[in-house]
Amino acid sequence: MDGEGRLAFLLLLFMFSLLSRVSDNTVAEVAAYADVAKRIIELAVFGAAQNRSYKRLADFADTIGSRVSGSPNLDMAIKYMFSVMKQDGLDVHLEPVKIPHWVRGTESAEMIEPRVKNLAVLGLGSSVGTPPEGIEAEVLVVQSFEELKCRASEATGKIVVFNQPFISYGETVAYRAYGASEAAKLGAVATLIRSVTPYSINSPHTGWQDYQDGVKRIPTACITVEDAELMWRFSQRKQKIVVRLKMGAKTLPDADSFNTVAEIRGWQHPEQVVLLSGHLDSWDVGQGAMDDGGGAMISWEALSLIKDLGLRPRRTLRTVLWTAEEQGGVGAQQYFNLHKVNMSNFDLVMESDLGTFSPVGLRFTGSDAAQKVMEEVVKLLAPINTTKLELNGEGTDISPWMQAGVPGASLHVADSRYFWFHHSEGDTMTVQNPRDMDLCSALWAVVAYVVADLQDMLPR
Repeated sequence: MDGEGRLAFLLLLFMFSLLSRVSDNTVAEVAAYADVAKRIIELAVFGAAQNRSYKRLADFADTIGSRVSGSPNLDMAIKYMFSVMKQDGLDVHLEPVKIPHWVRGTESAEMIEPRVKNLAVLGLGSSVGTPPEGIEAEVLVVQSFEELKCRASEATGKIVVFNQPFISYGETVAYRAYGASEAAKLGAVATLIRSVTPYSINSPHTGWQDYQDGVKRIPTACITVEDAELMWRFSQRKQKIVVRLKMGAKTLPDADSFNTVAEIRGWQHPEQVVLLSGHLDSWDVGQGAMDDGGGAMISWEALSLIKDLGLRPRRTLRTVLWTAEEQGGVGAQQYFNLHKVNMSNFDLVMESDLGTFSPVGLRFTGSDAAQKVMEEVVKLLAPINTTKLELNGEGTDISPWMQAGVPGASLHVADSRYFWFHHSEGDTMTVQNPRDMDLCSALWAVVAYVVADLQDMLPR
């Protein structure tokens, strides 16, 4: 080895040694928070705050009910949360946004042939309504977009029923989102979409849908799994199916609303932020307890736990309760547009929006170096057995930040039942469990506090 080679080799060894020392320092620094983490967990799960997040959610959901974008109920929800978080001793303010205002109106669906049967139906967000007398038409039942294309000549003048099987929410939701426009391209007069759920007790599930530019807008609604399968069986027997659909849906001008923000300001770097979040709006069915009342409440509860213990991190802990998430993250996108000028000061963005069932771990998106830090942080959750750090933090409301390179984390829970109740009348307090919410609150508070109090921000 010549002199230059030996120098390069020694430099490489030095760099590896330096990285190792940095890693060892990080391990030691995070491990020093073990006692604080235990205090947070003790308070949340066994102490004076036990069942508090559940009780807060019950008070909120029972008092306000569902909270669809643009509705008086959403206005009441924002005022309610502003008041109770203020009473909790947090710094609270509202940030104005403009949000969609779609109104469901009266709606009904009835099968006329081959027999008379009422169909449980929920119009999809942004759908147009039918004429006052409704639409009565023969039905074409298909199980996929591919089948619809193959049977394009049969679609004109029909109500297209999509009886797509549930594969996963991410894949199957395309039928809810785009079914109306795909059918309208072929001359259909309306669409009925099998609810996007793996399990049903004759309950329809609503959600947002997106009309394509330049395509006629036709009424669209979700029906139950049971009714979609019934009509599929009729169609396989070559029996004529006729449905009468009435929908009073309409879209009003965008409404004024707010993102609700509560903080514990950092003592050393108040301009730097660890952001926790859930969304305050819901659909106009059920109570929105699971989607996403639970995520909103644990994001408040995390601050309460830290405040109750007299803790104050180096950086600011900021809880944001988003508005109009169900319409595509409208409130969160406006928040991002307003605050991205300070992007370098956002340390970590966190979102809970897949229920507050029993926590499994944390999902994280960030650099390899940040990943190593977070692996040490979740080790502090050993007392509640949630030390798993997984790849790919997710969430509609924090995705703009993660796409811009800010580290992001989402709560991973035992969510196998989530889509049973999602966007349906079944999303009520009955789905929630007090101990599960205590555990989620503890995880949320430990992660947020420790990251906010470390000497350095997470590496980008």
